[in-house]
Amino acid sequence: MTRWCSPKRAAYAKLLKQGWTDALRSLHPDERIYTYWNYMRHRWGRDGGLRIDHLLLNPSLAMRLDSAGVDREVRGQDSASDHARSGSY
Repeated sequence: MTRWCSPKRAAYAKLLKQGWTDALRSLHPDERIYTYWNYMRHRWGRDGGLRIDHLLLNPSLAMRLDSAGVDREVRGQDSASDHARSGSY
């Protein structure tokens, strides 16, 4: 989870309690997952990113989830965005 303040963390936890599923976390429970690396602080080279993108699925979609991930290869290219694409399939 990102560096959110307590009210945002509480709101996110409430969504999960309502039955929404974090697609990335459900398939990669122990992995560090980042979707953003700050250029100004050279975070990419140190793998010191933040996770600012979350893919929440309703229960019927969560049952059909096969894979989810972050496209780190694209982020590593020259002149890439500070964000990496994330998706679920």
